[in-house]
Amino acid sequence: MKFVDEARVRVQAGHGGRGSVSFRREKFVPYGGPDGGDGGHGGSVYLQAAVGINTLADFRVERICKAQPGTPGSGRDCTGATGHDLHIPVPVGTVVRDAETREQLGDLTRAGETLLVARGGKGGWGNARFKSSTNRAPRQFGPGLPGEKRTLELELKVLADVGLLGLPNAGKSTLIRAMSAARPKVADYPFTTLHPHLGVVEVGRHRSFVMADIPGLIEGAAEGAGLGIRFLRHLQRTRLLLHVVDLAPLDPSAEPVAAVRAIRGELAKFSRELAAKPRWLVLNKRDLLPAQEAEQRAREIMRRLRFRGRHFLISAATGEGTKDLGEAAMRFLERRDREREVGAKPASGPTVEAGAG
Repeated sequence: MKFVDEARVRVQAGHGGRGSVSFRREKFVPYGGPDGGDGGHGGSVYLQAAVGINTLADFRVERICKAQPGTPGSGRDCTGATGHDLHIPVPVGTVVRDAETREQLGDLTRAGETLLVARGGKGGWGNARFKSSTNRAPRQFGPGLPGEKRTLELELKVLADVGLLGLPNAGKSTLIRAMSAARPKVADYPFTTLHPHLGVVEVGRHRSFVMADIPGLIEGAAEGAGLGIRFLRHLQRTRLLLHVVDLAPLDPSAEPVAAVRAIRGELAKFSRELAAKPRWLVLNKRDLLPAQEAEQRAREIMRRLRFRGRHFLISAATGEGTKDLGEAAMRFLERRDREREVGAKPASGPTVEAGAG
């Protein structure tokens, strides 16, 4: 199924049922009073985060989703039936906005979480409600209120603990294949991933985290060049970024230092919050160079960048160094979880890049 991370949908809550105008007609009751019942309330529309849905493809063509209206009231003070609510399943991680006002209505980040997006109309009063000492035979009734209607903008931001970023062909897809059960396409010729992939990285018993691989960025992505701008939002929920760098690029324009600076600039243009996230350098493809030359090149890259964050020298193709990378990422996430539980401020240690050249 095609990956879709933006969609529009129109929702219409059910209208309230009409109130009834009725009078008692019983033997031996010559002056039966009003007994018209109220109309039933209209059904409401909810969005519900559901496990197993990974895209917004079901909404790629604008749809109209309507809840059931309430039924009219009837005699003998019978209230009309309430319309059934409509629950629309969406992926976990969906942000919901009103298309007209641009107001954010909610952010569904937990499975089973629901969001009311259109409230059903109230049922109208029957004539029994208008009875009084001076109005003993009322013929008034309520028509029922209309249900709310909205056009919604849905935006999917995948939920992942660790996000991979870098230029196309840096080895991100190979890395997520090496560390998890995700199977994005890889090949021995240049191409880039077209949509995000998620993988669960297991580093021990009951110790795992979710990793996201997004399409490769190119310079100018924040202005709309390439595919990256569409998917940078998927890194906004991550807690750690792994910046994958090709240690031995075939393309001279992808020289490691220039590549790091270009991607860092695109992050800053897109979002200050994203640029401030902890980011580690993952120097990939060490298997393509002699061991001593690979280590020397890594030291030279770190020196030129003046990078004070953590870095790892790995080979995603052979798996060398990936176990240590996964264990380090797991410890980082566990430490952040403990700090959050005790209300401590996030540590500003060597995990955050600061003052990189």
